[in-house]
Amino acid sequence: MIILISPFRTVPIFVDSLGHFILLDWQYVYKGTIRDFYPPASYLPQTELPFQVYIESLGQLPQTELEALFAQVGRRVEPHQFRELFDFAFLALHGPYGEDGNIQGLLEWYDIPYSGCGILPSAIGINKVVQKRLMENAGFPCPKLTIIKRQEWLEATDKSRFFDLAKEAVGLPMVLKAPNQGSSIGVSILKEDSLEGFTAAINKSLFLQEVDLKAWQQKNIDEKVVFLAVLTDIREGIGMPVYAGEEQTLLHHPEELLRYLNRKAELQERTILTPLNSEEEVLLESFIGGKEFSCIVVQNHLGQPMALPPTQIIKSSDVFDYRAKYLPGVSRKITPIDLPAQQIQQIRQECCRLFEVLQCNVYARIDGFINEEGTIFLNDPNTTSGMLPSSFFFHQAAEIGLNPSQFLTYIIRTSLSERIRTGKRNKELRDQLQQLDGDLQRLRQQRSQKIRVAVVMGGYSSERHISVESGRNIFEKLASSVKYQPVPVFLTGSNEEHKLYLLPVNIMLKDNADDIKEKVEAYLRGEHHPLLEQIIEEARPLVNQYIDQDLLKFGPVSYEQLAREVDAVFIALHGRPGEDGALQARLERVGLPYNGSGIESSQLTINKFETNRRLREHGILVARHRLVNRQEWDKNRQGVLDALVQEFGFPLIAKPSDDGCSSAVKKIKNRQELEAFGEMIFRELPELMALPMKTLKLKPSEEFPQKDVFLVEEFIGREGAKHFLEVTGGMLTLRNEQGQTEYLVFEPSEALAGGEVLSLEEKFLAGEGQNITPARFARTAEENRRISQEVRKELEHVARIANIEGYARIDAFVRVYEDGRVETIIIEINSLPGMTPATCIFHQSALNGYKPYEFIDAILTYGIERQRSKATL
Repeated sequence: MIILISPFRTVPIFVDSLGHFILLDWQYVYKGTIRDFYPPASYLPQTELPFQVYIESLGQLPQTELEALFAQVGRRVEPHQFRELFDFAFLALHGPYGEDGNIQGLLEWYDIPYSGCGILPSAIGINKVVQKRLMENAGFPCPKLTIIKRQEWLEATDKSRFFDLAKEAVGLPMVLKAPNQGSSIGVSILKEDSLEGFTAAINKSLFLQEVDLKAWQQKNIDEKVVFLAVLTDIREGIGMPVYAGEEQTLLHHPEELLRYLNRKAELQERTILTPLNSEEEVLLESFIGGKEFSCIVVQNHLGQPMALPPTQIIKSSDVFDYRAKYLPGVSRKITPIDLPAQQIQQIRQECCRLFEVLQCNVYARIDGFINEEGTIFLNDPNTTSGMLPSSFFFHQAAEIGLNPSQFLTYIIRTSLSERIRTGKRNKELRDQLQQLDGDLQRLRQQRSQKIRVAVVMGGYSSERHISVESGRNIFEKLASSVKYQPVPVFLTGSNEEHKLYLLPVNIMLKDNADDIKEKVEAYLRGEHHPLLEQIIEEARPLVNQYIDQDLLKFGPVSYEQLAREVDAVFIALHGRPGEDGALQARLERVGLPYNGSGIESSQLTINKFETNRRLREHGILVARHRLVNRQEWDKNRQGVLDALVQEFGFPLIAKPSDDGCSSAVKKIKNRQELEAFGEMIFRELPELMALPMKTLKLKPSEEFPQKDVFLVEEFIGREGAKHFLEVTGGMLTLRNEQGQTEYLVFEPSEALAGGEVLSLEEKFLAGEGQNITPARFARTAEENRRISQEVRKELEHVARIANIEGYARIDAFVRVYEDGRVETIIIEINSLPGMTPATCIFHQSALNGYKPYEFIDAILTYGIERQRSKATL
């Protein structure tokens, strides 16, 4: 969902996977994933298994029940009602129905202007087979290709014949694609001469899943649940519902599928699963070696195509898949691509030529490769680009000086101009365009009256990438307001020396904190790519009416200088040095107001051991815990392990004692894992150690800090409770008329982990994990209310003990017993909770009437008023 700058009033229309249009109640716009609100939690089947499902898994609901379901999140609308609701449709739909001409045609029928390409280029852009034929006819270099039909594949008893033909037609390595999907879904690269690998890749592109039922029987229930969670996730598997076996039994819910497989495993060795929606053919192409890139092409002020600086993609795996595209830090982006200027210009020219050949308009994202011989292969033009903070769409626009709100405004304005060319409602559209230009002019004139807020992001902890995501989100929400002028500031360095830099928007939107730091250092050395300056000049007539020159500033800045540049600070750092009081102390010395808790409270809550000790002294339930330091570990490792096993048993929780949430938090199940954790956290060098990494099942890109001490806690389980769940509760502090602090504790969210503990991605990144808000404490509304009140009362008690100010998030486990007794066991306090678009504190504040900007405004207002009250003492 795209939220736009102040000339626009946004109307959120949600399109569900059954094709219904729903005018969403605004608070649901800010959920992290569709599954967080749809279907509503009250419609989810009762189960103890942690399956996360979409509405398709509810089966065929009668119309009256569907209407009641819609009413819980908004109201259903029909296309003929669109013009009563909005003047312009900004399309943020991906894949079939969204970028294939379907929605474009519907909007054309009802005379509603929309963003991006029209019907024809959209229909071409989604169909990879048609694309290739058009590109070949236009003289673009193309890889060798062949096609395998679904029915022929299914009917063949000898699959090796297809493999032999494919090797003859395109060779090895080969790329296998689902022709009508977006986001690299259904794509594989086959390198080995393996019939088994070929068969798996074909099945993936056709969305077929063959299940070995003998292997299924060997799995325990947890392994089966994980297998099905992957299988039913469209990004990695085939989705739901599925037709199962030769009898084509239609199964909607993963738990139905679990029971089906258990039953069939007693009767047969294998079964085939196929989803409701699948592909009828597979496109096979010869593999192209070389550098991979992506390039956004836009129409300039004259209506001609102009390519932005192409970005080189450095992947952590063979395929630039869904996760690599949309999760920051999974892949690296280098802009412009690391090539001589002449070759970069050739890429831009070819992308513009393809834009014209396919009759694209407004914008498109064109991907491709350039091999060692300098041949450029373009593929998969996308007429709707991903629009997450780390997407190419914003990344490249920033290189010509446009922040996300400005670029979205440009897209709307250009789309209006383009729709005028169709000859429909010309006068009305011209009037809209004129009004928009007048609104933009008035906004520019208001800039000097705004409160200037430094948004400090980055840091040097293992949570620096999430801190950047939070900072960019805060920046964008403030940039879209009429009250604040955000100034992006990057913090790096060490505990001993903080280094602050004013960031231009193009550096702020680099892929992650490490990329930003690298680019900052390059700027300091005077390394500026000469071609970027040329592209900026080309784009200047386009961007002049949107750009804010202040956002192009760069340079180191001291705290004293910062106090002269801005009126307040929003600390978007997590872990150290944001949550430990160090940054707060520096800001107080220069008189800058800031968000969140004060110095002493921050110093307490960053230290998990001291926080738990303080809470226990006040009668709060916390886990039993113990610190392990490097000195005792080095002196007597086996003795330490013996003592920990004796005191806590297995499983137990090991984690850093003084870092932010979910950083290297591990559920330890045996002595080998406990020893591996100690070896990893006490290692001498920054590089991860291979054997402990394998034992702990760490991902290659996973952050794992080096520390001199770590914390061991008892594992909190059900302990006979009727209901047991993990929750996270946000809160906001407000000043009443007497100047006293009051706590507004939000309804907690129920957190569902995909693994053994909630990961950073599940807490903060859209599309990862699931948060149900409000939490499901009980089945009846009255009992749920009672338990929620008890839990929130305990969270407020915890916040008062820790002297929390501004806002915070407290994580806890909740046990509900048969007799109605409620236990709230506190896990940790986060004094500067994550503020990424997906974090559940925005879901919670929305239930209390705060839109994200309004929530951020309340946090800043509290900090500014706190500073004023100190100044008057």
